[in-house]
Amino acid sequence: MEPREATRLLKGVRAAALAGERPPALPRPEIAESWRRMLARGVHPDRDTRSRLLSAAETEERRHGSTLREMLPVLREGLLPALDASLHIMVVADADGRLLWREGAPPILRAADRLGFGVGADWNEAVVGTNGVGTALVARRPVQVFSAEHFVSSHHEWTCAGAPLHDPRDGRLLGVVDVSGPLATMHPATLAWVTSVARLAERELQVRHLESLERLRTVAAPLLARLQPGRAAAVDPHGWTAAVTGFAPPERVPLPKGLGPGRVWLPQLGQCAVEPLPGGWLLRVAEAPPVGAAASRVVLDLSRPRAWTATVYGAAGSWSLELTPRHAELLFLLAQSPRGRTAAELSEELFGDPTRTVTVRAELSRVRRHLAGVLAHRPYRFAEDVEVELVRPADPAGLLAHSTAPAVVRARLTAPREVP
Repeated sequence: MEPREATRLLKGVRAAALAGERPPALPRPEIAESWRRMLARGVHPDRDTRSRLLSAAETEERRHGSTLREMLPVLREGLLPALDASLHIMVVADADGRLLWREGAPPILRAADRLGFGVGADWNEAVVGTNGVGTALVARRPVQVFSAEHFVSSHHEWTCAGAPLHDPRDGRLLGVVDVSGPLATMHPATLAWVTSVARLAERELQVRHLESLERLRTVAAPLLARLQPGRAAAVDPHGWTAAVTGFAPPERVPLPKGLGPGRVWLPQLGQCAVEPLPGGWLLRVAEAPPVGAAASRVVLDLSRPRAWTATVYGAAGSWSLELTPRHAELLFLLAQSPRGRTAAELSEELFGDPTRTVTVRAELSRVRRHLAGVLAHRPYRFAEDVEVELVRPADPAGLLAHSTAPAVVRARLTAPREVP
């Protein structure tokens, strides 16, 4: 189908969706899901809403603190050579949807400026509607948005393809790389191209991570040899194990935020003395784990917007973990079900679709790396000997307010409200 013909059809589909009528064709599932979110949030379909641009100083601060900087060389090498010829631009946005880098064909850059698609702009889906940046962040998978699939009509002359970028060290969502251009420049292979380059950039981070572990292992090996027959581990700042002595090496040791020299209790190891190493930490484990050192209580605090934590308590101390939006959703669902949930049940509760079990298993694998000994599986649940306390926000509407998971939405609607 020619682009103009496809645009006419999509405009009819969108008009029917806005009017609550039967559409001439069904929108693609990821687009239909996004439109439902836009309607529920009250995003205006014909009014271009823009939030405040980041200042140059704010943008530079975000750039400096973002792991996305390390991915830029691969993204540029894989995408920029073809952009001038294809009349596209590349943008890289952080996990908040803020555009931090933008490069490509000058005429398209000028056209993008008129749309507010510039460095420092907020392209979160809740602000500008369905788009290749914000929708990819919500869906957490590659998304192409063509013409009238954009919820806001001022974007209908554009097409975009965005792929999420993750940190392979912990699975954390870092942001999105997006290729956008005028409607006439659309090509069906664009999304596959952008996705492939995004995976190459993630692979580059993984290679650098392995190289850093090897350097740490070289530094730590003679130290650990002198500690035998003691128990100790050398880990990088993210807790990945470079070398151990005296016990079986865990793949990763969850570390508390703000770890420094001194003594700390870790659920996986017990009481440890922490010493700095070039590129990581030396953890000297107590000769024998303290009696009752295993986790006995978990406080899941969802009371503050986007500051969700899981704090693990044991006889020897406590340890706190900041949660990603997806991990907060999963732990909330498990806290609601002491008997546990299968991957299919969690998929239904998260996405309204019991078949997305691969995503559920991958996310739970990541969160279990952080909460060793706290979460069990087959089915997924909190361990039987762990007491779970759930702290909700005072206003039920604030419970994981970002979440569109059907089970979370039901929990918000059915939660008892305080009577003033």
